[in-house]
Amino acid sequence: MGFTMGLNFVLLLVMVATNILSLYHLSSTVQSPNPPPPVSVPDHLLRQLNTIRATINHLTRHNPSSSSTTAEPSSAVPRDLILHSQIGPIASSCHNHPDLLHRYMNYTPFSTCPYDPDLQETLILNGCHPLPRRRCFSRTPSKPPSSLPLTHFPTSLPDSGVIWNKYSCKSFACLSQNNPTGFDLNAQRSSLQKYTSELDLPLTQFMQLAKSANSPIRLGIDIGGGTGTFAALMAKSYNVTMLTTTMNVNAPYNEAVALRGLVPLHVPLQQRFPVFDGTMDLVRCGRAVNRWIPLSVMEFMFYDVDRVLRGGGYLWVDRFFSKAVDLEKIYGPLIGKLGYKKVKWAVANKTDPSGLKHGEVYLSALLQKPVSKS
Repeated sequence: MGFTMGLNFVLLLVMVATNILSLYHLSSTVQSPNPPPPVSVPDHLLRQLNTIRATINHLTRHNPSSSSTTAEPSSAVPRDLILHSQIGPIASSCHNHPDLLHRYMNYTPFSTCPYDPDLQETLILNGCHPLPRRRCFSRTPSKPPSSLPLTHFPTSLPDSGVIWNKYSCKSFACLSQNNPTGFDLNAQRSSLQKYTSELDLPLTQFMQLAKSANSPIRLGIDIGGGTGTFAALMAKSYNVTMLTTTMNVNAPYNEAVALRGLVPLHVPLQQRFPVFDGTMDLVRCGRAVNRWIPLSVMEFMFYDVDRVLRGGGYLWVDRFFSKAVDLEKIYGPLIGKLGYKKVKWAVANKTDPSGLKHGEVYLSALLQKPVSKS
């Protein structure tokens, strides 16, 4: 009923706006007996029409008519999705996956939420982020840990802090054996602290560079930071607060970060960083940022990095890999558009089978944002 009245009101606005536009054309015609030259429509009228058209599209998208709902009951929009669309924004990419979105919002309000982490992950990775809020109680582990680690580098993480249903591994020990690069908490620690090749930038060296440039490091974001080892080292050794963006692709990365006493951000690479402009001292791009990311996504990401970095802050690109020719012709110029000072720029061959097959290289770079831009 309310939807019908709202749509009728909007249609009335369309009629009014159309009549105004017609009168405008008519008035410009009767002022001269000769055939008038083409008349440009004022921008404010076009904006009004576009706004009304967008409103109609929004209403009809989220509130299908009763006849269409009756004809296709399987495509009915969940009631809570309609309610949420009236009080909060829904990412535009969500509309590209209506079936998944309807499944996500098809639940019983005020009861326990469905256990659908794979569905959530799929929606987020397809750009449907932030997900709509739901009025249900999230599931938690049935036997939460009685104590939590007091250090960022515990000997082990408590298995009871994770719901393991969706994973083939059912413990952190299993993950450490099958994915040592990601879940061996000490493996990345050593690689970030020592110099073994030109691609390395030990943390001690980085902090000395920042200090000599009179650019203090206090806050930062680690993009695609896995289990949060970089953030853990920065917190333990230098009292630096790092936010870690990570996704739960085949493993509980977000839970691992949180169990270490760090802050995980469950956001995809195409999502705007949820921090204010010019507030970060450092943004690090780990190995999740590479040539498999669509170029347009990467370009927007780098400019969002620029948005959140303060003047004098650092962009650290750690082992970005691509084909050598693409680095020279595409990615190098893309990064160069930022106009940052090159503190470090090192390129080396990627010597694993994939790198040798495709002629790939690694890039490690440290770039400093200018204090001011003209």
